[in-house]
Amino acid sequence: MTTTQQRVLVTGGSGFIAGHCVLHLLDQGYLVRTTVRSPERESAVRAVLTDAGMVNGDALSFATADLTRDEGWADAVSGCDYVLHVASPVHIGPVADEDDVIGPARDGAVRVLRAARDAGVKRVVLTSAFHAVGFGHPHTDRTFTEDDWSVLDGPGVDAYGRSKILAERAAWDFVAAEGGAMELTTLLPVAVMGPVMGGEVSGANHIVQRSLDGAMPGYPNLWFPIVDVRDVATAHVLAMTAPGAAGQRFLLSSGPVMAMKEIGAALRAHLGDAAKRVPSRSVPDVVVRIASLFSKEFRSVVPDLGHAKKISNEKARRVLGWRPRPSEDAVVAAGESLVRRSLVRS
Repeated sequence: MTTTQQRVLVTGGSGFIAGHCVLHLLDQGYLVRTTVRSPERESAVRAVLTDAGMVNGDALSFATADLTRDEGWADAVSGCDYVLHVASPVHIGPVADEDDVIGPARDGAVRVLRAARDAGVKRVVLTSAFHAVGFGHPHTDRTFTEDDWSVLDGPGVDAYGRSKILAERAAWDFVAAEGGAMELTTLLPVAVMGPVMGGEVSGANHIVQRSLDGAMPGYPNLWFPIVDVRDVATAHVLAMTAPGAAGQRFLLSSGPVMAMKEIGAALRAHLGDAAKRVPSRSVPDVVVRIASLFSKEFRSVVPDLGHAKKISNEKARRVLGWRPRPSEDAVVAAGESLVRRSLVRS
C-alpha cells in the first residue's frame, strides 16, 4: 500500500488494460483519475469497474479528454504524480485509412507527454506492444529483447503495428528533446488475455471466445506469446515507481509461447461442458495456405505458420521484480469470465 496519497492518471479508462490498471492502483491505495472521451461515459465505466470488484471507488475520479484534441489534457494531468498512458486506437488487420489509427496513437502520445511535462509529472509509463519489437523480421531462432524494434514496413506489420512503432518512437524522441526532468518508461506486452470486464471482448481474448463459440473448426499451426492482463496492470504500477525503470523498455510475456491447440486443450481441461465446442483437431498448413487465397484473415497468418517466437521477460523480472502467472492461467481466466458474462453461446 502507498504511504502517501499520490495521484495517478490512467488514460482511456474504458479499455481492457486501463481498467485493470485502475483496479490495481485503487487496491494499492492510490488516488486515481481516468479519462473518458465524453462525460456521458463516466457512469458506464464506473459501473463496469464496480462489477469487476473495484475497491476504494471513492478515490476514483474522471476527466474528459480525447487523444485527437488538446482540450482537456491540462486538467486531466493536473496534480498527478504519475501518468499511465494506456489509451490507443486498436484495430488489427487492414484499414481503409492507416492515418485513422496511426495519427491518434502517435500524436496522442505526444499530446499526453507534453501535458504531463507541463504539469510536473514525475514519470509517464506508456503502453506500447510487442508489435513494436517482434514483427517484420525474418524467421530465425533469435530471442527478442527490449533492444529490438519491429521493421516498420516489414511483412506482417499492419496499421496497428505501425501505430505502436511510431507512437513509441515519437514518445522517446519527445522526451529526449523536450521532456525536461520528466521520465518515460514503456511497456511492451505480447497477446493480452485474462478476465473480461463488462460486455466488451478485447485483444487476444477473441481467440478464446471464438474457440468456445465453435467458430473455429480446428486450430492452425500457430503459436502465441501470452500475458495475463492482471500481470500487465501490475507491471504498470511497478514500472511507475521502480528506480531502475526510468528510460527503459520492458517486454511483458508470461513465458514460453502456446500453440493454438494448447489454448484449446487448456479450455477443455478446465471449463467442462462450457468448452464442448472447442475444437481438438488441427488444420493442416496446406489447407490454411489454400484458404489464404480467398481470405484476408488466413492470408495474414500464413507467414507465421509453424513459427514460435522466443521472447525474453528477464529484464522485467530483474528490474521490476515482476512475477507473471503462467500463460494457461490467463487463458482459463478469460474463458471463465466469458462464460460467466454470457459472452459465448451456452
